[in-house]
Amino acid sequence: MQQGKVVRLNNGYGFIARDGEEKDLFFHVNELNDVAFDDLQEGDALTFEVGEGPKGPNAVNVSRAAE
Repeated sequence: MQQGKVVRLNNGYGFIARDGEEKDLFFHVNELNDVAFDDLQEGDALTFEVGEGPKGPNAVNVSRAAE
């Protein structure tokens, strides 16, 4: 599992910033596990896996990181 932080949220999708990566990673509300989209805020730490979508890499199996 990789880790990153929410940098943008918008109508059921968002983007995750990852250390050492230039581009933010897209995620969709359907990939969230054990967290509601409306409970997420910019800056929240997430864990996820990287999958391949029709427009390139995206985050799958997204969960809030344990504190």
